[in-house]
Formats: sequence, C-alpha cells, structure tokens
Amino acid sequence: MLGATGSIGASALDVIARHPQRLRASVLSAGNNVRALLALCVRHRPDHAVIAEPALFAELRDGLRAAGLATQAHAGAAAIETLAASEACDSVVAAIVGAAGLHSTLAAARAGKRLLLANKESLVLAGELLTRTASAAGAEIIPIDSEHSAIFQCLRSRDASQGVRKVVLTASGGPFRGRSRAELAEVTPAQAVAHPKWSMGPKISVDSATLMNKGLEVIEAHHLFALAGDRIEVVVHPQSLVHSLVEFVDGSTLAQLGLPDMRTTLAVGLAWPERIESGVSGLDLLRQGRLDFEAPDLHAFPCLALAWDAMNAGGGAPAILNAANEVAVSAFLQGRIGFLAIPALVEHALTTLPRENADTLENLLALDAQARRITELALAQYALHV
Repeated sequence: MLGATGSIGASALDVIARHPQRLRASVLSAGNNVRALLALCVRHRPDHAVIAEPALFAELRDGLRAAGLATQAHAGAAAIETLAASEACDSVVAAIVGAAGLHSTLAAARAGKRLLLANKESLVLAGELLTRTASAAGAEIIPIDSEHSAIFQCLRSRDASQGVRKVVLTASGGPFRGRSRAELAEVTPAQAVAHPKWSMGPKISVDSATLMNKGLEVIEAHHLFALAGDRIEVVVHPQSLVHSLVEFVDGSTLAQLGLPDMRTTLAVGLAWPERIESGVSGLDLLRQGRLDFEAPDLHAFPCLALAWDAMNAGGGAPAILNAANEVAVSAFLQGRIGFLAIPALVEHALTTLPRENADTLENLLALDAQARRITELALAQYALHV
C-alpha cells in the first residue's frame, strides 16, 4: 500500500480489513507522517513499513520496536521501489500523490504486479512508458479512480478496441460549479478543498475545483484504453452517481453507477474479476430522485481545455502540464497566489517550453524539473499582496 496514510490508503485498508482470510496489507508506505504510519502498523501488522523521508528512519524503527511489532522498518524512495517490486506483495496500490509516485509505480509494473493505479501522474507524465512496461512484464493495471474504474467495469477490461464508439467521463463540477470566472477570482484554499462529494487530499481537491483533475483523467483514459482524444468526452454530473459511460457502435450505452466512495473501486481492483464486500451500501435511485448532466464551462475552468491541448500535442506536453500544475496548486494552497493564477501558470509553462518528444524516464523527469523551475520563477508575477 503506497501512500497508506492518505485518503485512498484509508479506504484500501478498510476494504482489506474486511477480508482477513483473503487479503493482507504486507507493506505500508508513507511520506513523512511517522505517527500515522505507526498507528496503521499497530492495526494491520504489515511485514514492512517504509517512510519516504530518510531522516525519519530511526523514529519509525524505534516506534515499531516500542509497539512490540515484528514489522521491518525502511526509509527512502529506493526502499519504496524495492518493496513494490519484491516478493513481499503480489498487488500494489499506487496512491502516492504527484510525480513522486512515478518510480515506485514503474517498479511494480516492471515486476509484473497487479497494479491498482490511483496515481494519475504516472499516466499523465509517462503514460506510454508505463503501459509499455506493464505489457512487457505481464503486469495487470486496474484503475481505481472512480471514472476509469467505471469504464474498466463497463468493458470488463482495458480493451476498448472492439465496438466502442467513445467514453464519457463525468465530473462533479467541484465546489465552484456554476460560478463565473469573475467570481472565482476571490475563492480561498479552504473553499477549494471543501469538495461537495469526495473526501480527498488538498492537492487533488484543488485539482477537482479547477477541473484539472478531469483534464488529467482525459489523458489517463487516452493511455489506459488506447483511445484518441476525439473518442473521450467530459460531462458535468453534480450528483456524482454515474461515474462514467461507454457508448458502443450499436448505439447502446453502458454506465456504472454507485455512491461516491472509493472503497467500491478498490474492492473491484483487489478482487477482480470477482466481487467482494466493500462496506459501501447500494444505490437507492428513488431516494436520489434525479440525475443531471451539463457541459463543462471551459471559460471559467480553462484547466480542462489546457489538458486536452497537452494530450493532443503529445510528447512532453502532458509532463509540462502536470509539473506546472503541481507547483501552482502548492502555491495556491500556501496562499501565495489566487485561484485563477493556476491555469495562467500552467499555460505559461506550456507556451514557454518546447514540446519535444520525451519518451524515456530520464528525459521526462528532466522536462518535469524544467517546467517546475519555469513555473516557480513565474510565481512572482501572480503573487497575492496582502
């Protein structure tokens, strides 16, 4: 479980704990929250615990000893990669947020693991590389974000080559749905992270508020299901009950519905092709009453259009988009820039840096670093003066 102390980690561990005869979390990783990781180790008793920050190794080791656990302590990114590829596990839940999760995700793919993929950046930054690596090693990628899991369930695979006309990703619209561009100028980080449907970390919540999250999902769908951009659509669906739809060439459309709870998609990924109890109740359509759909407002939320442009441009454009967005969102959460500066900074990076082909991990990471530098330098132009 990579990213065990986050919201996806909590949901995954909840599902795993419901099936002690079948499932076990053998490896838990966290970024720098040793206390939370130790609490999870006490509850789930993994064989290995790894903290990404090397300076925290002693605290983790001593905490495990003090708790009387036999769990082995590890630290550093290399240890996370090694454990993800090791015989200590047969499935890897990849839920480390941001580009930091790329190396461990690729390590799991190279090792032929069942890869439950929640780390969007692995596909956005290196989609061709990841899918090619997984195919060569016989690794099984099962998406566990709600939209791509919905498509996967409708197709019963990642194969969209037979009879699929298009896929339709749904977006909740986030906390600012219906607001004009002018109204968005004054929104705060606290408002942006207050998602109306999902419980997510701050970065993903802001991405949902800007619709960048949906833009990243468009790029993900392109790689996961080998679909051209003109076969991927986005509609806003505020109830968040229809998670995505697949339209077939015969005119039929299949949709996957369910309550907005990540435990459903995690249960799908952990047990596929079987179905297991997730702890999520069924959907009462009579109680819900109605399902609404509307087109996204690309003027108020230009991040979605920027992501589509980056996907169509190909090469290193998605890596530039992702890196610039991470820097901009971090600055917004720190109160350094306004909400509308996020798409402006992303567009600045996309128009400043060349979009040459970057099909190796080294080139992609170099481009990622370059985009971060460009965006950091541009922050001063959009700084809030308080």
